[in-house]
Amino acid sequence: MFRIRNLRKQFLNRLVNIDQTKLLYFLSLVVGLLSALAAAFLKNAIHYTHTFITEYLTTGTGIYLYLFFPVVGMFLTLIFVRYVVKEKISHGISRILYAISRKKSNIKAHNTWTSIVATTLTIGFGGSVGAEAPIVLTGTSIGSVIGRFFKLNYRSVTLLIGCGAAGAVSGIFKAPVAGIVFTLEILMLDLTISSIVPLLISSVTAATVAYFLMGDKVLLTFEVTGSFHMTNIPWYILLGIISGFVSLYFSKSTIFLEGVYAKVKNEYFRLLIGGSVLAGLIFLFPSFYGEGYDSLMSLLQGNSDAVFSNSFSENFSGNFLWFVLFGFGLIFLKVVASSSTNGAGGVGGIFAPTLFIGGVTGFMVAGFLERFARIDLPDNRFVLVGMAGMMAGVMHAPLTAIFLIAEITGGYGLLIPLIITSTVAYITTRSFEKHSIYHVQLAASGDLITHDKDKAVMTLMNWKKEIETDLIKVKPSSTLGDLVRIIAKSKRNIFPVVDEYNILEGVVSLDDVREIMFRHELYDSTLVKDLMIMPPSYLDKKESIETVMETFRKTGAWNLPVLDDGYYAGFISKSRIFSRYRELLIEFSEE
Repeated sequence: MFRIRNLRKQFLNRLVNIDQTKLLYFLSLVVGLLSALAAAFLKNAIHYTHTFITEYLTTGTGIYLYLFFPVVGMFLTLIFVRYVVKEKISHGISRILYAISRKKSNIKAHNTWTSIVATTLTIGFGGSVGAEAPIVLTGTSIGSVIGRFFKLNYRSVTLLIGCGAAGAVSGIFKAPVAGIVFTLEILMLDLTISSIVPLLISSVTAATVAYFLMGDKVLLTFEVTGSFHMTNIPWYILLGIISGFVSLYFSKSTIFLEGVYAKVKNEYFRLLIGGSVLAGLIFLFPSFYGEGYDSLMSLLQGNSDAVFSNSFSENFSGNFLWFVLFGFGLIFLKVVASSSTNGAGGVGGIFAPTLFIGGVTGFMVAGFLERFARIDLPDNRFVLVGMAGMMAGVMHAPLTAIFLIAEITGGYGLLIPLIITSTVAYITTRSFEKHSIYHVQLAASGDLITHDKDKAVMTLMNWKKEIETDLIKVKPSSTLGDLVRIIAKSKRNIFPVVDEYNILEGVVSLDDVREIMFRHELYDSTLVKDLMIMPPSYLDKKESIETVMETFRKTGAWNLPVLDDGYYAGFISKSRIFSRYRELLIEFSEE
């Protein structure tokens, strides 16, 4: 162990003379390479697990084992997380954002592999979630680990985290531009020359590795035929509005349902409830088994009957009413299936469910328009554009939606419809919900970093660490003589007055006693309680940094006392806060 540490120290010492920009470029390539390998491994692990179950274990047994296997997968995931990982690893994107804002971009090293194992168990056995968020967590963990190994500063480690996210998305979809834009929109990294070059290197490296390992095989691939017609613009706007409201439903329902599951404290009882709900939904809607990309491909290829296969509506696939009911069931109950998977103990993301619901929404809108408005519309185009609209609404990431669908279709023939629908869906959702599903809870707790550098620095600042506790306390019953002796020993000019229970009763300033501190005849007759004054305000340790700054602004004070549940805890100074603010701003900004 000592030899390894010594070699690492020598290696790092040699790096001191290496140009840091060139080092960052090289590390971004390494992160992109490893992220792509992780994405390829996860996709293959899920695929072969799924194939083994569907082609070997369920041969000749009918569909009923398909109802049982997702519960088994969630149970194995629960055991793995509880006894091996020993901490929650779900909601990968939110964990990344929290690490950036509150943990100095420190993402634990075990996330480089634990998310892969847990997601394989969950999705490979049929859990109704996606693999994208876990692989993004894996990629960002790789970036964080490498950045910390090379002892890079906060900004550089954060950039490598972004490289990991870009590489993961690029590797799993073979969409390098979407990978970069995803990082900028979702992780909210600044778009600067110093940041865009490493992201480009990582993303294109990941896409190249993905092509080398898997060729044309990808989660979704479809070549759009035909041309765009201006007359269809109103229908793409309509699809955007509908997608926006469906996105709002999806986001609100996901947060609500997972909150309901979280209230069930017994993990195994929670698994039983969630597993039973998921099994029932898969029985009614077999398309809910797994990620749902097979069903999307069926819709894109015009084989909508495949979506009805083995379902309760299989015998009614020619009936339009049943078609409508079944379609609405797919749209509005998929969120229950995905929330039940994650809430009951599975590990997965909402990326795939979002695309699934968006595709079905686009297909349903096209079907309604064809039947009632007698408009001949290309179903597959509406499926693809609906996917983009849903992603733009749920994730508040219209550019990611546009470029992802454009890249997986092999070109930009759909660019105008994608822009129209994604923009309208985003505006519609944003009108009712300011933050995306990834950001809303972090924003509520004050842990969200945004592109606004002032707010970003305020989020990063932990003002409680700046509380000064070296001020000497005095009792209200102490005399002026006692106070003078304390002043002689102190290096500060403020003295908090507290009672025997450490309750703050007032403050004595050196300026307030300067004129009488040398009048010896007053030493015994004058008490501290006669000299103290009440501070203009006080702060509680539970307050946010925004409240701290606003209190300083309103009072005009330079020092304010801090309380902890009503008890005196120390003082905070405006100068110290602003000094720390500037340090963080320099660290956060481009160097």
